[in-house]
Parts: sequence; structure tokens; C-alpha cells
Amino acid sequence: MTSTSRRGRRGDEAGPARPARTARRRGGRPGPAGGKGRSTRPADTGVVSRARALRRRWIAVLSVLTVLGLAYVLLFTSLLGVRSVEVTGNRDVGADRVREVAEVPERRAMLRVDTDAIAERVADIPGVATVDVSRSWPSTIEIAVTERTPAGVYDTGPKLYLVDAGGVVYKEISKRPQGLPEFRLSEVGARNPETRAVVSVRKALPRQLRDKVTEWRADSPGSVEFTLRSGKTVRWGDASGSDRKAKVLGALMTRKGKVYDVSSPELPTVS
Repeated sequence: MTSTSRRGRRGDEAGPARPARTARRRGGRPGPAGGKGRSTRPADTGVVSRARALRRRWIAVLSVLTVLGLAYVLLFTSLLGVRSVEVTGNRDVGADRVREVAEVPERRAMLRVDTDAIAERVADIPGVATVDVSRSWPSTIEIAVTERTPAGVYDTGPKLYLVDAGGVVYKEISKRPQGLPEFRLSEVGARNPETRAVVSVRKALPRQLRDKVTEWRADSPGSVEFTLRSGKTVRWGDASGSDRKAKVLGALMTRKGKVYDVSSPELPTVS
């Protein structure tokens, strides 16, 4: 017989190798062979959470520092400070006069400029009716003024003044302008009762008739009357019912006469 020599690794002759057991983790999931499976996920999650929390803290700190830095720049430095003052709407009142009275602090941070205080100071200028002060970024304060419009003159004897539509005496003049009526009252002023009555009647008149008035008179708030260029006189009475009186007067003026009395619009008269 012929013998056959076989060579092999140790254990080859012991028979087929048994399959290695697969170790299972708790819960029935397979794990590495040779021992119990241990997960490192909880530890990793804790590290990530701490890193995220630290990052959020730094972001919050940087945000606060940014806001504080911006506030400091805006409020306490001249980086965005006042560099110019622009005046608009003025005619007779000089721009330099407005700037002088406004007293806008140069280089003051724009956000710290008190626009209300500036408006109050400019409003004290006699010829100014209204004032609007605003910020024009990055460095300009804008002062928009509306000047008073003359509606008549007030002659005190020694002096002559302009009067606006609200009855405010606001400017001394040396010569009476043409086309402006005279307020012949014992006193003229926005708070004066006779002046307020005249102002109210004036507003109620149609413009074409109002422009023909040469003189306003009132011994009391209930005795307003005025004279027209034609020399005709209108007795108005008090300021109540002015709209109706204006309509009655329009019809009454078609009649010939010198004195037109609408103080009682139900019984108007012409004489």
C-alpha cells in the first residue's frame, strides 16, 4: 500500500473547528466576542453637551460686549456726533439766528441731543410759528421752521407791529405794508378776548371778502365789525354763527348801502 503523508496545522486532525460564540450585549444585541459589550455613548454625549453650553455662554458674553460697545460709541463718543445744523423753511428769520438760538452742542453724540429743548428755544423767536427738529444720520441736525404770515398790523402809536392770523403780535416794523388791514383794538394778543373774536370772524369770511377788509374793530367780544375797501361797514356782533352770517352777508351785499348788520342773521339790515 502506498501511504500518503498529510501535513496540517495543530488541531486539524481534531475535526472541524466550532464556530466562535458571539457575545451579546444586554438587551439581546450582539457585542464583541470574549466579554460583555460596553457603550461609550453617554460619556461622549456629556462632553458634547458641555462644549455646546460653553459655546453658548461665550456667544452670550460676546453679544453683551458688542451691545455695550455699540452703546458706548453711540452715546459717549463723537464718532456719530453733530457736525452740522441745517435750517429749512425760513424766509425772514435768518438761518444764523436760528442756529444761534438753537444752541445745538457741536460734536455731541446724536442720540444725546435734546431735540425737544432745541425746538422750544427756536419757537421763542418772534417770527417763528412752528418748529420741527429731527436727526439726519450720521451727523446732521435738521431744524424746519414755519414762519408767521402777517394778517394785519397793530398801531400802538409809538410803534407799529405785524399781527399773524392767530392774533399774535410778533414783529416791529417801521412802515405799514400795503394790503394789510389794521387791528384797531385797545389791545391785540392771542389771549385777548376781543382779538380772539376778530380772529374767529376772520376765518369765517370767504377769502375774496377777507382780502377786502381794511380795518378790524371790537370794543368787546360781542361787537366785532370791519370796514371794506369800498368804505362799507359790516357789523358782525359776536363770533357765534359765523358760517351762517357769512352766507347772509353774501346775499345782503347785493343791496346798496353803507352799513350791513348781520349780528342777528335772522333779521339782517342794510342802511
